[in-house]
Amino acid sequence: MSEAITPTAMKTLFTEARTHNGWQEMPVSDETLREIYDLMKWGPTSANCSPARIVFVRTPEGKEKLRPSLSSGNLAKTLAAPVTAIIAWDSEFYERLPELFPHGDARSWFTSSPALAEETAFRNSAMQAAYLIFACRALGLDTGPMSGFDRQKVDEAFFTGTTLKSNLLINIGYGDFSKVYGRLPRLSFEDACGLV
Repeated sequence: MSEAITPTAMKTLFTEARTHNGWQEMPVSDETLREIYDLMKWGPTSANCSPARIVFVRTPEGKEKLRPSLSSGNLAKTLAAPVTAIIAWDSEFYERLPELFPHGDARSWFTSSPALAEETAFRNSAMQAAYLIFACRALGLDTGPMSGFDRQKVDEAFFTGTTLKSNLLINIGYGDFSKVYGRLPRLSFEDACGLV
């Protein structure tokens, strides 16, 4: 049985963590990005399918390439963030299943059903995006996930000629708490959950 994490760790990961809109002028190293991935990759996915593919946009040239796809409300904070992660999903993720899930012929589950493959890739890449957020928090970084962007423009700019499709964007860095909005409410257990 696993041990519960400390109350301090719970605050870091959940109750005191915030979505950030402003950033300190502190770089995020490539080594730190590797650490983030090396933590998040252990999060579970269906049949270990691991469909997420990530582009860490961290150069001025990369940000300019991303700029046309951003909504007006997300433009300034994304250009200012040290890193923006494009979380994409590989539409042919199943080609890696003989390596990732050697217990059976999982590849055939998806080659025989394109709809199932797409649903699985999209759902599980979204789960992996959440793991990335928690990996960042565990390493002392802050995040700002976003869906306010033009997916087609991102795909054309970054993934033309590949099997990748964008899912969401996550700004990563060291947040400026002076620019954090007031804490918003969450649904109660009674509003969000049922017991059967």
